[in-house]
Amino acid sequence: MEETTIMTEEAGESTQKAPGFRSKIVAVANQKGGVGKTTTTINLAASLALAGQEILIIDTDPQGNSTSGLGIAREGGLYDVYSGSADLEQVITPTEVEHLSIVPSSVDLLAVEVELVDRTGRERLLMEQVEKIKGKYRYIFIDCPPSLGLLTLNAMVAAEAIIVPMQCEYYALEGLSSLTRTLKLVRGAFNPDLEIEGILLTMYDARNTLSRQVAEELKSHFGDKVYDTVIPRNVTLAEAPSHGRPALLYDARSKGAQSYLSLAKEILNENGFG
Repeated sequence: MEETTIMTEEAGESTQKAPGFRSKIVAVANQKGGVGKTTTTINLAASLALAGQEILIIDTDPQGNSTSGLGIAREGGLYDVYSGSADLEQVITPTEVEHLSIVPSSVDLLAVEVELVDRTGRERLLMEQVEKIKGKYRYIFIDCPPSLGLLTLNAMVAAEAIIVPMQCEYYALEGLSSLTRTLKLVRGAFNPDLEIEGILLTMYDARNTLSRQVAEELKSHFGDKVYDTVIPRNVTLAEAPSHGRPALLYDARSKGAQSYLSLAKEILNENGFG
């Protein structure tokens, strides 16, 4: 039977993963921009791929930052799926990271909401495509745009769960309230099993009183839905996308890269893979 290992370079520790296979589809979403959705998608996916897990990212944001952040050209890809000119499997693209693939985004996705306005079942198009390929991947991460249009709705209908990256600031709490209301609406109309997988604190500064207060308030309201791992403010996480690489390939020993390795371990343990 196959076993996989995550290795933390600084600590020199390895965590064995139990054999077995079950695919999980997770949307990375927050209506507020600039909270670390794409950074989380890329670096969490790369960390899990390092463990030997087969991982797929679906970049559903027209800005295509997950796509360019992995060194892939922003063209075709998911738009071709929505336009009906390709199946999802046909546009899956390998990345520099072994075991990690991506469905690229492009600015053409901006046209999807207009082009599909009269299409019956338009909110289920991504789900129908994901169902065909999900057995090939342990995790499928859907990087969502910072809005609640058709692209985000498709992601939420296709997903089993949502990871919510949150910057440690006051207005982030208001954004989370809006997201939870949206979650209830999607559950009621399209996807009754959709749940919050976890809330991830990003750009965290332990020296900052507000960061600590936001963390405490989130834990008081959401309990164990808040990940123990927090993502610090880190130069490597900011620089790596401009080089088309996840932080693990850009500077594996950085605090940013190591924090996403810790998050990957936490998620694998929570899902019974640890």
